[in-house]
Amino acid sequence: MPSSKQQPRLGSHPVSVVTGGAGFLGSHLVDFLLARGHRVIAIDNFVTGTVNNIAHLGGNPQFKFIQQDVTEFLFLDGPVHYVWHFASPASPIDYLELPIQTLKVGSLGTHKALGLARHKGARFLLASTSEVYGDPLVHPQPETYWGNVNPIGPRGCYDEAKRFAEALAMAYHREHGIETRLVRIFNTYGPRMRLDDGRVVPAFLSQALRHQPLTVFGDGRQTRSFCYCSDLMDGIYRLMMSEVSEPVNVGNPQEITIMEFAREIIRVTGSRSRIIFKPLPQDDPRQRQPDIGRARTRLGWKPQVTLPEGLGKTIEFFRNRILDRAKARKPAGRRRNS
Repeated sequence: MPSSKQQPRLGSHPVSVVTGGAGFLGSHLVDFLLARGHRVIAIDNFVTGTVNNIAHLGGNPQFKFIQQDVTEFLFLDGPVHYVWHFASPASPIDYLELPIQTLKVGSLGTHKALGLARHKGARFLLASTSEVYGDPLVHPQPETYWGNVNPIGPRGCYDEAKRFAEALAMAYHREHGIETRLVRIFNTYGPRMRLDDGRVVPAFLSQALRHQPLTVFGDGRQTRSFCYCSDLMDGIYRLMMSEVSEPVNVGNPQEITIMEFAREIIRVTGSRSRIIFKPLPQDDPRQRQPDIGRARTRLGWKPQVTLPEGLGKTIEFFRNRILDRAKARKPAGRRRNS
């Protein structure tokens, strides 16, 4: 077996495998790695990803795409230096509709991705989540907090899949000496999110740009913190290239209530939308704010993109997507007789 300390030769292109490479975050990571001279092999089965996210890479000699379910055996010719495991449904709509697939990709998919890293002597990074903290009783959430998760609730399929994936990665690290990295991702937003994603940013933007009511669950006093995708990619890359094997929170610690966020979305979009309220879903976290002390001290990382700046870029993408959908639905006009 190749050594887990394998590194690319000086002057060569490091080879990165990205599972979930056609998803929102996975496709941004693919672009980030290509821009830094990596050869990238993306793997996705399009359950929640889309070919539109990687269509711009067609013909790029440094990019290869494999359509495959990562819970199946992963066999690749040639060297692999880094495995970035991003495959998983990540929005409540997706994992509530696909609970078994979510658990399988967190367990079997992580097992296969770790097996690939072990076989190739590659470094492995797991895209974990702030959901491992559940509905936290500690605020903000440091990496040392073990969480408050309901394992049998409707969100348990996602929360426990990621918690198991972290445990499996650490078992491979301890037993097989695999160089593993664990990033706990907090709410991230940006272009390429689906209009029907279900998470708060695409939900509010889709509603506001259509002048529909913004749906706030509960009383709106629950908090979130939003990190723009380019900041996240920078933090993840720094973690992979570091010597930090402990979990690291990567997110923006600027906390905002959902009600404040709804008003901000209406303001920046110039929408005529009003705000309506619906019951809070079961086990929905009341507070979500990362303690990024470890990322600051160990990685030299902190977010750079302000919320207004990031929302501006995201709004432009969503506005174009909504216009494209409207054009696609518009019936063709009658032809004139010549």
